[in-house]
Amino acid sequence: MTQFKWSSLSFTQKFLDLGVLVAALATSGWISHSESGQFTEVLRGATFADFLFLVALLLSWNLCLSSIALYGSKRLARWRDDLVDVTRAVGLCTLTLAALAQVFESDVISRGLLLSFWLLASIYLFSWRWLKQFVLREARLRGRNLHHVIIVGAGARGQRLAGILNDHPELGFNLLGFVDNLKAPGVIGPLKNVARILASNVVDEMMIALPVKKFYPQINKITRIAEEQGIVVRFCSELFDLRRARTRAEQLGDLSVFTLYTAPMSAWGVNCKRMIDIVGAAVLLIIFSPLMLLIALLIRLTSPGPAVFMQERLGLNKQRFPMFKFRTMVVDAEERRNEIEALNEASGPVFKIRNDPRVTPLGRWLRMTSLDELPQLLNVLRGELSLVGPRPLPVRDFERFNKYWFNRRFSVKPGITCIWQVSGRSETSFDRWIQQDLEYIDNWSLTLDLKLLLKTIPAVLRGTGAM
Repeated sequence: MTQFKWSSLSFTQKFLDLGVLVAALATSGWISHSESGQFTEVLRGATFADFLFLVALLLSWNLCLSSIALYGSKRLARWRDDLVDVTRAVGLCTLTLAALAQVFESDVISRGLLLSFWLLASIYLFSWRWLKQFVLREARLRGRNLHHVIIVGAGARGQRLAGILNDHPELGFNLLGFVDNLKAPGVIGPLKNVARILASNVVDEMMIALPVKKFYPQINKITRIAEEQGIVVRFCSELFDLRRARTRAEQLGDLSVFTLYTAPMSAWGVNCKRMIDIVGAAVLLIIFSPLMLLIALLIRLTSPGPAVFMQERLGLNKQRFPMFKFRTMVVDAEERRNEIEALNEASGPVFKIRNDPRVTPLGRWLRMTSLDELPQLLNVLRGELSLVGPRPLPVRDFERFNKYWFNRRFSVKPGITCIWQVSGRSETSFDRWIQQDLEYIDNWSLTLDLKLLLKTIPAVLRGTGAM
């Protein structure tokens, strides 16, 4: 695609997006003034100042949309990525609308109109962009809007990449062939002829699928050639033989860096999870506050000592924090642990005894019903815990880890419930417990969190594996 054609397409997309935002503003104005019947009068009474306000607003919105990078290639983007971009863009446009309303002293832009605009603009803009992507996918399936691609490397990695392109025609990649020194089907020339091949063919993108260790000098030369000719380069980032880590390209100053990560890094998903944690914990605290006050009173009446027990636990990236629980043991339980260490019934580094002599009669019932964990909702509000996540371990247990791979469980925020909680708890071996935590990390999604929350209720009612 030529630079002129790309600029024209970007301008058209931005123009249409501005039209969608104006439609959202008009709808919001109609809703805000529909009860008083003033919307028509507002339009009829528009002044030159109102015209200047609209021009300034459109220019500002144009800058907002450009700054969010909405108009780069979205061929490989997921709908969640588009949703994040749209949310950021609409939020910035709403703030701009509010600021200009103050500058121009407009009494038409009310708080209700701003809220209505934010909501409608988010729906309109995302729906429009989703429709656009749907139309483009359908066009690509019919052989239009294609990107012509060559793959550098005809080995196993290159063949795998070609298979992915062939299996997903909706992405719109037309494979012209391979460039490699190998004598393989589809090879259109050797590595030394890359410059000539790019110059003599219509090539939109070049995908490099060569092993870095063996072909670094050639890859360096090839990327420079592509840069000289203005060809987009995609690099298959299997730099190391890693089984679980995923890769994300980022910019650090003027350096391009590859980030390897195993824990979820989706800003949209993590932010949604945090919002669910805050709302869920607040609602549950309100609902259970009478019960929590009753439990605290019973603990004080049945055994000496405070109602709430705080123990240092390890959270995200092994950061230490005080975790709250209703006290279920005698006050000097921590000091007496060394006396009964030999009675430990749990495998691995954890310490658990089914009939722990330090547990009070009320504490045994609280543990069986998991009501002793209700104060941890405060830890959720404080941001130290999530509703769903690997259970936070005491410092004593962590210090007895004998395998480094156990530590990957600390790559996400711990939680009140997880797979271990709904599958036997203390009846599960320690190694299996850690494996379940890692399964949660590798397969995390908001849907999985919801399933685990729903499964926690019957698990708690059964009291299976509680100690």
